[in-house]
Amino acid sequence: MTEAARRRPGTPCWVSLMVRGLEATQEFYGALFGWRFEPGPQQLGPYVRGLLDGREVAGIGRLPAGRDLPTAWTTYLASDDAGRTTESVRHSGGTVAVGPLMAADAGRMAICADPSGAVFGVWQAAAHIGTALAGTPGSPVWNELLTWETESVAKFYRNVFGYELDPLLPGEPDIVTLRLDGRPVAALHGLGRSLPRGLGAHWMTWFEVADTDAAAGQVTDLGGRVLEPPHDGPAGRVATVADPEGAVFTIVRSATP
Repeated sequence: MTEAARRRPGTPCWVSLMVRGLEATQEFYGALFGWRFEPGPQQLGPYVRGLLDGREVAGIGRLPAGRDLPTAWTTYLASDDAGRTTESVRHSGGTVAVGPLMAADAGRMAICADPSGAVFGVWQAAAHIGTALAGTPGSPVWNELLTWETESVAKFYRNVFGYELDPLLPGEPDIVTLRLDGRPVAALHGLGRSLPRGLGAHWMTWFEVADTDAAAGQVTDLGGRVLEPPHDGPAGRVATVADPEGAVFTIVRSATP
């Protein structure tokens, strides 16, 4: 278990979910991950932060009334200057939907989309650095973009955040690891026709759990769904699930290094 410090620009630093039923969603994730909640910045409406052992791990907000928007986990990427980052997003073929705007004294944020339409956040930290735990059950441990193909979006993310890109090898899956100073921080995964039509290109948040099979069963008991049953993979034992409002995420019991 490690406690977070200020992240280098481009590093995933926070995850946030916008939902219709804020109280019911708190009950779901509180039971699944053991989160407790405290109020967060209210610039975009009612918003709470989920805590583990008193440390912030994720945010949940309420969607504006009358807005027919999908519920989805959003990955935030660190920035030293949200204004400059959003300008780079525009110049590189992406779009900026919200901001940059101040979130009280916590920091400065923006909501953007890459050229494939995948939504992500930009976070310029002030008082709130971001996710304060990594590796403990209930905390986010990995972020992966699921998209049609990686070549075009890889150029976009490299231009905006300066990632080093692992080269694709002939005959290998269309997966590109994003690195900063040689350290893997996220991945791009091209799925082609296997990309879920209802979701389109999207960032996926992975949460650590103590037991993937037990957690998947708990998701169902709490009113969610198991979309991809638990199975063993290179990262550990994983499953893809959705909460009661349909927000998709991955649970993983990480493989021991």
